[in-house]
Amino acid sequence: MASKKASNKRQRGAQKSSSNVFSMFEQSQIQEFKEAFGCIDQDRDGVIKKQDLRETYAQLGKLNVNDEELDEMLNEGKGPINFTVFLSLFGEKINGTDPEDTILAAFKLFDPNGTGFVNKDEFKRLLMTQAEKFTAEEVDQALALAPIDPTGNIDYKSLCYIITHGDEKEES
Repeated sequence: MASKKASNKRQRGAQKSSSNVFSMFEQSQIQEFKEAFGCIDQDRDGVIKKQDLRETYAQLGKLNVNDEELDEMLNEGKGPINFTVFLSLFGEKINGTDPEDTILAAFKLFDPNGTGFVNKDEFKRLLMTQAEKFTAEEVDQALALAPIDPTGNIDYKSLCYIITHGDEKEES
């Protein structure tokens, strides 16, 4: 009984930490994803594992799926794939949000010393003068949620988290 409580608590924690993923979809879409998750979660334990994927493929007539393919799919979740993670993965694909590590890598190009910060004014200048040039209004809008310290530097690690997980201030 105690382990079931702990398991429920972990699941609620996972849902709370990424609860904004549920706001990305209509209730009917969430229900459809829940049904799809149920079809894939062959052993009905609430987590998609390699054997679940293998059995799902077998039901679809593909019997020769190799372990590397299955591992690659599972690794997209960066941990156990419960329903919340499953929904997040689809949210990223549907809404075109890059994974957090991809966004961090892009910011690191502007942070050669690896401080975790980029100067807001310099970053704004680059966005307005390079490649797909942003307008000043677009940059201001993009940086509206950015955590900026008193010296005018953007904490891009926190910004990446906000981009990929939502702003907790918005949710409160």
